[in-house]
Amino acid sequence: MASANARHILVADRNRCEEIKQRIEDGEDFADLARNHSTCPSARRGGDLGEFGPGQMVPEFDRVVFSAPVGEVQGPVKTQFGYHLLEVTRRED
Repeated sequence: MASANARHILVADRNRCEEIKQRIEDGEDFADLARNHSTCPSARRGGDLGEFGPGQMVPEFDRVVFSAPVGEVQGPVKTQFGYHLLEVTRRED
């Protein structure tokens, strides 16, 4: 069965999400930005969501996590919770 590990940053505003993505692209640390800006409880762990399988997260998450290249920041991804930056850190198909 497929499984993945991922981390994310959740914010309410698309523009804010894009600003944070640019900061990551400019070399800032994903985990530090997650701790300082994400509104998800996972922020305490640098955005780490742990291991999960298909169907355990919202569909928008699943589409990205189970198709995007490992190690590349994806987003903004809009869900009912807000806007996410996602990074798949491990995936087994």
